[in-house]
Amino acid sequence: MNTAMYQAAAGVQVFGYVLILIAGVACVAGLIWAFRLGIRVREREPAPPRPDEQPTMPPSGPVHETREVREPDEVPRAADESERLTPHQLGNAGTKRADDQRRARWSPGSSGSFGGGGGGRT
Repeated sequence: MNTAMYQAAAGVQVFGYVLILIAGVACVAGLIWAFRLGIRVREREPAPPRPDEQPTMPPSGPVHETREVREPDEVPRAADESERLTPHQLGNAGTKRADDQRRARWSPGSSGSFGGGGGGRT
């Protein structure tokens, strides 16, 4: 048997173990660096608000949710038929309170959605 071949194979195996050890130490060092960086960043953040800095209830009491039916505002029209309005001339899509405050309901006999499996309008 050739002992030189076994010694060379053992040297390559040791090199692999050393390489894995170096990679593990590099990973641990990276994690420690990231942890310390996180601590430094957190120390620079403002402290949480004290109890006297917390928001307080308005003098009129708690604000409650209101439900109302809304409808879109009219779309502005161009002065001339050949002119087109650009988006910045249209402005935001606003809404207003609807005159009819009854909630919209499904029509009787309708399935409610496309492919809902119902009989639909007959």
